Amino acid sequence: MTNEHEDTGIRDIAPAGAEVGIRVATPSGDLTLLCTPARARELATALGFAADEAESGPADHVTVRADELRRGDVRDGDRPMTVEAVRTGGGTAHVTWSSGAGRSWNQMYDVAASIPLRRRGREAGA
Repeated sequence: MTNEHEDTGIRDIAPAGAEVGIRVATPSGDLTLLCTPARARELATALGFAADEAESGPADHVTVRADELRRGDVRDGDRPMTVEAVRTGGGTAHVTWSSGAGRSWNQMYDVAASIPLRRRGREAGA
């Protein structure tokens, strides 16, 4: 991490008692941020998700039927949600979603429901 003057960046990340310490260099000196281990995990998950999004290149918006969703698909909207699993039974698609903050939940859709995607996940075995 750097700014236009390249005088900032993460110095280290380490346990700090019962918390996690993140030491960052700033133009005016070092800044230490402390957070709980749970919050550090949320931050790591959010950073990983953002890195995946940045590496995937420009958004490739598409709409698919609920029964055509696959692991790794990212739903379009203000808060990105990623498909973890899809199971169909009769006329219903059971979708497990996860958020960038590491939360997950299940939703049911009619198999023919149109789901707008920001990006398609990888095909199985790809």
